[in-house]
Amino acid sequence: MITALAGDTSRLRETVDFVKEQDTATLLRLVLPGLDGPELRSLVERCAFSHAALLVFPPDQAALDATLADCGLVADAPQRPSVVVRERLAVRHKRSAAELDIGVLRPAVECADGVRRMVELFALTVPPGSDLETVAAHERERQHEAHVAFEVEAPDPLVLRGLCAAFARYGATPDGGGYNPHEDGTVFYFAAPAEAKAGYRRVELYVPGDHRDLLDAHLDEHRGRRPAETLLRMLTGAWTTQALAAFVRLEVADAMDETRGVDVAELARDIGAFAPNLATLLRYLTMLGVVTEDRDGFRLTDTGALLRADAEGSMRSLALMYGGPFYESFAGLGHTVRTGQVAFEQRFGENHFDHFARDPELAELFDQSMAAGSRMFDPLPTHPVLTGAPEGATVVDIAGGNGELLGRILSAHPRLRGLLLERPHTVETARRLLGAAGHTARCTFSVGDFADVPAGGDVYVLSRVLHDWDDDRCREILRHCARAMSDDADLLVVERVLPADGSASLATAWDLHMMCNVGGRERRADHYAQLFAEAGLTLAGLAPLPLDGSVLHVRKAAR
Repeated sequence: MITALAGDTSRLRETVDFVKEQDTATLLRLVLPGLDGPELRSLVERCAFSHAALLVFPPDQAALDATLADCGLVADAPQRPSVVVRERLAVRHKRSAAELDIGVLRPAVECADGVRRMVELFALTVPPGSDLETVAAHERERQHEAHVAFEVEAPDPLVLRGLCAAFARYGATPDGGGYNPHEDGTVFYFAAPAEAKAGYRRVELYVPGDHRDLLDAHLDEHRGRRPAETLLRMLTGAWTTQALAAFVRLEVADAMDETRGVDVAELARDIGAFAPNLATLLRYLTMLGVVTEDRDGFRLTDTGALLRADAEGSMRSLALMYGGPFYESFAGLGHTVRTGQVAFEQRFGENHFDHFARDPELAELFDQSMAAGSRMFDPLPTHPVLTGAPEGATVVDIAGGNGELLGRILSAHPRLRGLLLERPHTVETARRLLGAAGHTARCTFSVGDFADVPAGGDVYVLSRVLHDWDDDRCREILRHCARAMSDDADLLVVERVLPADGSASLATAWDLHMMCNVGGRERRADHYAQLFAEAGLTLAGLAPLPLDGSVLHVRKAAR
């Protein structure tokens, strides 16, 4: 119970910090990717970020008061009954609503932009030993009721319809709602689009007054989303992949920018395309939030700008890989599931490492696509193993690709030295890129395979390597590392770790990708721990990274 209460307090403190740091325009862009320009300004004029919400489960009122005090919050009004959340929990857990006495508090928070906002705190009292403990455990794990909310400034029906339509255009889908007579307010809930970056899966539009006429239509859409429509959207996902790949191959993004709309005819002349068909492609990409249309024509959104070749953090190479070789091989997914054989090898007649290595253009594209996911690495140079490494310590990056990660580490820590182990053609690329970054004097390069992991390193790095291989090969690779490591050396393993609870994660998607195209897999933390142990190593810690990544800190096992 104490641990659960501490978790509630920690989540509440994080919610308070989130509310302090946000403003309406920034949060709308995070919640609705692709929204910008005139439409963003229009929404900012009509609704305002009002609060972030959390559901907690104190054993009694005193514990709730203590949690509020620990987070610097003061409830300036007594709890009111929460009708909407109570009904949602009753349905979800097949309980009588009368069993669920849920109250709501809205303590104020002074924000960085000078605006006074709120934390909306739903509280369900769960005494020790209560049969509601299973409800609390499920809700704490899933966080169904956590959301961000925007309050509609002028609750005119026409404005409200427009706001709901705008949310839908950018991928938000109706997710229930209700009218609370205790405070005379109507709530419209939306599920955030999968691409949302706010960290919340649900969004609320709060409208003062009774708007159940409009709410009925919203709820009908929520209830009436036909399974066939949902399935059809899934089935057409391949069109999205190819639309993005074509956008990149034709260099459309490179001919556009984020500040000026371009007429389709002008754009077609610039890239050598058939204007009517280009317009069709751009309309589809507008629906996805990659481009937007204004009176001057089409222009890139922040999302679309990542497909430019010169963009910082460009994802152009990923579009070409996922819309090219990996797209072709995914057609053989059924073969992989039926036979256990790798679809890529069936399609191209060899494994993907050999296939890319024999084609210099493909090899360069593959290395670029690996680097395109480098945002995962952003926090890694601040890992305690690296910040605490002594002057002159050597970081050995095993199969380190083009040196993107090693370069970040050396840039962050001028006192450290680097060694990159890779295949011949990749070593030359890494030598060129790390040299351009000014790291030549502190970095050496070694051509070889996993059996050639050099001894004498202080920190070893295996980044997105183990997921390429089955368990036997992983154990072999890890044993090579263990043999090279001194008793004081550290190993940092960067991978996407499968959630133990089966919750949604990019790791689950990559697990399918690795199975189909490489013959590898993603793994849970306990699976990695077992592999480490079988190689004479031990898992010392695990920390999250962006893009659903993780860094696993590994040491040699005590003898």
